[in-house]
Amino acid sequence: MTIGNLFASIPDSLPDELVDEIVTGNGFRVERIVSKGHASPDGFWYDQEQHEWVLLAKGAARLRIDGVDQPVELLPGMHINLPAHLKHRVEWTKEDEETVWLAIFYQTM
Repeated sequence: MTIGNLFASIPDSLPDELVDEIVTGNGFRVERIVSKGHASPDGFWYDQEQHEWVLLAKGAARLRIDGVDQPVELLPGMHINLPAHLKHRVEWTKEDEETVWLAIFYQTM
């Protein structure tokens, strides 16, 4: 048994996005991602082999989805499912507060 807290052990300074693997299993992994003013590099798009379900637990973020005209704004409690190979990027996260994500990467049978 493991007990943890998504909001614990966040450094005061985050020069890079913080990614912590929480648990892995057969065909899935769960990560805590902490951003503070971070965004994807210009021209970079995620194109992942696995599906990704993301819950925004704290802060705020804006995602850009390839082929979608308007960005997706995420606030605490909002979640999004990103199918494998759906190109997407993080366009913006809050600079004055940590943005804490819970990401579940998974495969379908």
